[in-house]
Order: sequence, then structure tokens, then C-alpha cells
Amino acid sequence: MCGAADSPLMTTETALITGCSSGIGAATARYLAEDGWTVYATSRDTEALTALGELGCRTDELDVTSGEDIDRVVDRIIEEEGSVDVLVNNAGFGQYGPVEDVPADRMHAQFDVNVYGPHRLTRAVLPHMRDADSGTIVNVSSVAGRVVTPGGGVYSASKYALEAMSDALRAEVEGFGVDVVLVEPGPVDTEFNGRVRDELEHTEYRSEYDWVYDMVEDGSLVAGGAPIAVSPEDVAEVIHDAVSVSDPKARYPVGRVGKYLLYSRFLPDRLRDFGYRILRKLP
Repeated sequence: MCGAADSPLMTTETALITGCSSGIGAATARYLAEDGWTVYATSRDTEALTALGELGCRTDELDVTSGEDIDRVVDRIIEEEGSVDVLVNNAGFGQYGPVEDVPADRMHAQFDVNVYGPHRLTRAVLPHMRDADSGTIVNVSSVAGRVVTPGGGVYSASKYALEAMSDALRAEVEGFGVDVVLVEPGPVDTEFNGRVRDELEHTEYRSEYDWVYDMVEDGSLVAGGAPIAVSPEDVAEVIHDAVSVSDPKARYPVGRVGKYLLYSRFLPDRLRDFGYRILRKLP
């Protein structure tokens, strides 16, 4: 991005944000729009974008699993603004449940949105960013992209894949003036946790994994609304800061708890497995 290192941008920039119907996407769209950015806020549910449109965002329907939607929206931005300066790949969902109980079609749906979606959008905007010799791609990952727990294998697998793709991409496009940033929230107070419980209905429930379902259910009930959770606005502020400097960091953990959880990946595997063994035996 333009500007002095680690200093705010002084010119109006254009941002394309996915998954803006609520939560992190909506908060990020509001934050950037209020800061003077030209924001294209997108979602599968355009009715949920009404408030953002009233705020001045340009809204559009975009399903990240649809190449036609992506091409149409990117073409619109290029026609109207001439460039896509920032892409925020935020759209996503969490398919939880024991790995054995998650059907292959749900695994595919998880990757189609969380991994293939950002890949499709990246491929659509990169030619324009290369031409401009400038741009930032923000992939909204999760602490679960670096630390996995029982019941979260499928969701974490998608975020691990997003992290790997981002790390490779960052090196590949550095010479074109394009930055790639990972934002890694811990627990966030959004509707995501309620949707986790909805996604459990898609599993092939086996009573042998009762302890795993209890663990996922307990986590989804307390994480979002607990004092440890950060707000969507907290994540939006981090995204804003990342795209407003000329030399962003590769990763931005969000929230104190999220940062602490990331440290757990350095624990010996045997120690982590021992902890899960204890949880499995609890009544």
C-alpha cells in the first residue's frame, strides 16, 4: 500500500468485503466506510445489507462459491472505481462435530466457502492489483487455524488450509506490491456460535462421541457471549489497522485470549492429548 511505513493512508481506497450480513464483515464495512473508504459490502443475503447501504456502502449479492457472482462484482468495481485496493475474505462458517460423523459433502461445503471462496476471489482481484502494483488481501482466519480441538477438526482443517495458502501467496506476490495478511481472532461475540449448533444437525451422530458433542456444545454456548470474547468491532479495528499501513505484519491475532491460545500450539503433543484424555473421562 502507499504511504510511509506504518502510517495511515491519506487517499481514498476501495475495499471489497465478503460476508457482510452481520458480525465481523458488517463491522469492518462500517469501520472503513466511516473512515472515508469506498466500501463494497457483499453477502448472499442482500436484505441484510440495507443498513450498510444507508451508511454509504455500495452493496451487492455475492456467494463466494459462485465464480459468476465474483466476476460480476469485481468487474463492477473496476468499472466504477478502476481498482480493488483491498480484498477482505471474511465470509465463512464452521462445520463442527467428530471427524467420523461429518459427511463428505459437509466437508466439501466447508472448504468450498472457507478455502475455495478466498481462492476464487484472490484469483479475480490479483490481476488488477498487479497492474496497479499495489493492494492488500486480508484473509480472516481464526485461532482454530493454528490450534485444533476435538470436534473442530473439519473447521480447523479449512482454516489451516487458508493459513497455508496465505503464507505461500504472501511470498509469491511480494514483488508485485501486494500484501497478504492473516487476521486470527479468538472467541468473537457474533452469531457464529449459534450457527455452530445448527451445523451439528448435519452430522451423523454417534453416541460414542457424546463427550465431543458436549465439548462443542459447551464451547459454542459460552465462547461468544463470555467476557473472554472480543467484539466484531475489535476485529474490524485490527483489519483497518492492517490495511492502513505500507508494511503490514503477516499475522494479526485478535484478543488476549486468542493470543494465549496460540501459545498452546507449542505444547508437546503428548501433553495436549493427555488433557483431552482427561476431558473424555469427565462425567
